[in-house]
Amino acid sequence: QVQLVESGGGLVQAGGSLRLSCAASGRIFSINTMGWYRQAPGKQRELVADITNSGSTNYADSVKGRFTITRDNAKNTVYLQMNSLKPEDTAVYYCNAEVVTFVMISRTSGYWGQGTQVTVSS
Repeated sequence: QVQLVESGGGLVQAGGSLRLSCAASGRIFSINTMGWYRQAPGKQRELVADITNSGSTNYADSVKGRFTITRDNAKNTVYLQMNSLKPEDTAVYYCNAEVVTFVMISRTSGYWGQGTQVTVSS
């Protein structure tokens, strides 16, 4: 019903930049919050940043000042601009969206994308 597709991951040297994109598609009435999470090998998935429909943002302390989350509501897309990347940023980055759908009745559910690998070499 709803799909999230991430793109933009890759290999970059320390200090470099990447821009991740996540597009939501399907039967979508609205999206409340969209966010980016990451999971490194042997570690739990953690919040990187999220953004509400009104544009309010929240960042993990480890990425403040380096990452910027934005969204395009017309395209149901969220972006994560990552600058000054560090080796510790290496992880699989997952998109998450709280989606309101209408199929006879309304329903609010969280969805996950498949993830995109970000690798930062030192």
